Amino acid sequence: MAGRGGRDELEAYGRPSKRGSRPRTKQRPEHADAVVGFVTGVDRGRYTLLLGEGEPSERAVLAMKARELARTRVVVGDRVDVVGDTSGGRDTLARVVRINERTSVLRRTADDTDPYERIVVANADQLVIVTALAQPEPRTGMIDRAVVAAYDAGMDVLLCLTKADLAPADELRGLYEPLGVEVVVVSTLSEPESVESVRDRLRGRVSVLLGHSGVGKSTLVNALVPGARRATGHVNDVTGRGRHTSTSAVALRLPGHQGWVVDTPGVRSLGLAHVEVEHVLAAFEDLDKAAAECPRGCTHLDNAPDCALDEWLDAAPDADARATREVRLASFRRLLTSRTASV
Repeated sequence: MAGRGGRDELEAYGRPSKRGSRPRTKQRPEHADAVVGFVTGVDRGRYTLLLGEGEPSERAVLAMKARELARTRVVVGDRVDVVGDTSGGRDTLARVVRINERTSVLRRTADDTDPYERIVVANADQLVIVTALAQPEPRTGMIDRAVVAAYDAGMDVLLCLTKADLAPADELRGLYEPLGVEVVVVSTLSEPESVESVRDRLRGRVSVLLGHSGVGKSTLVNALVPGARRATGHVNDVTGRGRHTSTSAVALRLPGHQGWVVDTPGVRSLGLAHVEVEHVLAAFEDLDKAAAECPRGCTHLDNAPDCALDEWLDAAPDADARATREVRLASFRRLLTSRTASV
């Protein structure tokens, strides 16, 4: 029965007819009270965020995505706007309503023909490629691809060579230092000096660690961040490959709040279907300037007709300059070739 001056229960909750219903508005709430959080972990639709980073009120918060972000992927490293219960208390759940503009995006595809890009991490400053000098043997094709992915994302590159007590590092240094890649060599992670030499290059930055399973990446993370407790594995004596121990990316803070490291699962393949030559070329200021004279559609490879990079090489002022340019151009073309070569 209807109350005085009101409507009955069925009328109050009845579904309006199509003719009488109001169209849905496309205007979304502004969420003016939202606070900014840093995504440190993602697990099955739940996001671990750090709010108030570096402030006395700093706290970890668990959140889910708002409905308007249903088809938008939130990844580790994202800076997001959060509303709801942001106290960080037990059994509380906040809501991610916006993703702030990303300064960098590290992507990969499943292979070189896959059109679907997967974002590995956002807003990172540098990619740390962890490679063992032995057990397992280094695979330069994968290192090349990782360098290309980093340059495409606008990130710096650090090549961390582990197990230097088992094999020399000279050959890999010679391959990557001409590309502007900084190289740090680690003999054993049981030595504090070795760990500190890596940590020095990570301070004040967000660094992504990438590498094959078994190269010592998780061991390195545990040494860099005491208490991280990342699972470690061993190399298979038959296949020469390691077993996956990290199952998802996670951001870990360096001691003394001196930076962040993002540990990623061990990779078996790194597709570069999304990478454009111009993005890689932009990482080489001298080559990029010379390539401005190339004909339209130039691939910049060895067999490219009328490539201005060959003229740049021939125009070297002396023998020493030519030798330097030769190494740099060969390294650059090796990177371009790695985009489509199998590894």
